[in-house]
Amino acid sequence: MNENLKIKKLYALSSENRKFSFSVPLKNKIRIGRRDYVVQLKSDEKYGTYILWKNRKYPVEIVRSRQNKYEILFNDISYTFTVETPFSLQRMKVINSTKGVNEQESLKAPMPGKIIDVLVREGSSVLRGEPVVILEAMKMQNEIQSPVNGKVIKVSTKAGCNVMKDDVLIVIKVE
Repeated sequence: MNENLKIKKLYALSSENRKFSFSVPLKNKIRIGRRDYVVQLKSDEKYGTYILWKNRKYPVEIVRSRQNKYEILFNDISYTFTVETPFSLQRMKVINSTKGVNEQESLKAPMPGKIIDVLVREGSSVLRGEPVVILEAMKMQNEIQSPVNGKVIKVSTKAGCNVMKDDVLIVIKVE
């Protein structure tokens, strides 16, 4: 991390928008209420990567990471979260405050191409950043991701269709 930024606190936002703060640099302890607990991240050939807390081993695996979004498998339970700076967190609050409660988001094709696969159906719930369409352009397959959490109310394309830039692919009701 760039020392010139002097960021001392970061935030992890769960897929349900629960906010957890943590200090930088990271320390091997966590605070729950007013009590500190020692936590260690370890790895060995027998158990793989795990977190040692209160003398118990909890397996952990990073399943997926992209930019500031992570999906981890912790003790066989999947968690998705983003890591935000105070500035990006404030920016998200401003952007979200301008959206209406029942607003719809139209997901448009960012470039002309051919639809390879549609990964959602009408009525499906989607999370922000979740892939919803695979679009092939210039012999490359691109994941088109949901810009918001919500429910798919209309799928305007199907596999094999050619689309132009700004064609509406999916309409999502913002939740």
